[in-house]
Amino acid sequence: MEEIYLTAGCSGERIDRFLSGDLENLSRSYIQKLVKDGSVSVNGRSVKANYKVSEGDEIIVQIPDPEILDVQPEDIPLDILYEDDDILVVNKPKGMVVHPAPGHYSHTLVNAILWHCGERLSGINGVLRPGIVHRIDMDTTGSLLVCKNDRAHQILAEELKEHSITRRYHAIVHGNLKDDTGTVNAPIGRHPADRKKMSTKAPNGRPAVTHYRVLERFGNYTYIECELETGRTHQIRVHMSGIGHPILGDTVYGPAKCPFRLQGQTLHAKILGIRHPSTGEYMEFDAPLPEYFIALLERLRK
Repeated sequence: MEEIYLTAGCSGERIDRFLSGDLENLSRSYIQKLVKDGSVSVNGRSVKANYKVSEGDEIIVQIPDPEILDVQPEDIPLDILYEDDDILVVNKPKGMVVHPAPGHYSHTLVNAILWHCGERLSGINGVLRPGIVHRIDMDTTGSLLVCKNDRAHQILAEELKEHSITRRYHAIVHGNLKDDTGTVNAPIGRHPADRKKMSTKAPNGRPAVTHYRVLERFGNYTYIECELETGRTHQIRVHMSGIGHPILGDTVYGPAKCPFRLQGQTLHAKILGIRHPSTGEYMEFDAPLPEYFIALLERLRK
């Protein structure tokens, strides 16, 4: 077991936020798990998740030895957009879960990349998320970044934290947007009544900014591009629903019934831009629209 010793130089910040700022190689969700498991102590005593640090606090973080990975590699075809010794960029299909979770321990993207990469994956995000820097929803398609080593993961996680990674999505929304371009700036947090949903009405929401521009109008529907300035859970889905234009096919944040036969929301992570962790060169990857999305656009144009 590894122990990390820290001294707080500020006051008032929640313990998980403070630690995620200092321990950049650990995801915030993993830090929250450490706190919950009693592996974080302040001034000799275990603390709860709502503890706020005070200047001068002596903090000890105990990091357990890595677990043996029991997620099995599976020979699942990958649509690879780019690959080198540091990174892998894939075009995730609709219906595929990114990493194992209750109810989805097989047929995930992680199972597929374990088969493809073997042991050449970063271990920063734990045994269930090897190499995973960010995620997209099961029914969202498109570009997803995977890191093959811890160094690349640390560098790109910092880019993500500083909002310097380019992420542009294509979506079809209900209604006819009034303006050709716009910005939704509304904090997002866990829905106060439905814990499976996110909301702009949450009392402790975190800053969230989405920029959008209209690509094409179809009367009752609008084809748009959204660029993320932040990356909150369900951000685009929540923001577009919040301004009265939910994403077509999104039955969680939009109408329960969809006029088209769709599997989930029409949301596609089209453009992903990063600075390469080894060369520093800016690289941009473009995931082609899936066939169902193209067919739907053609139908709407008629």
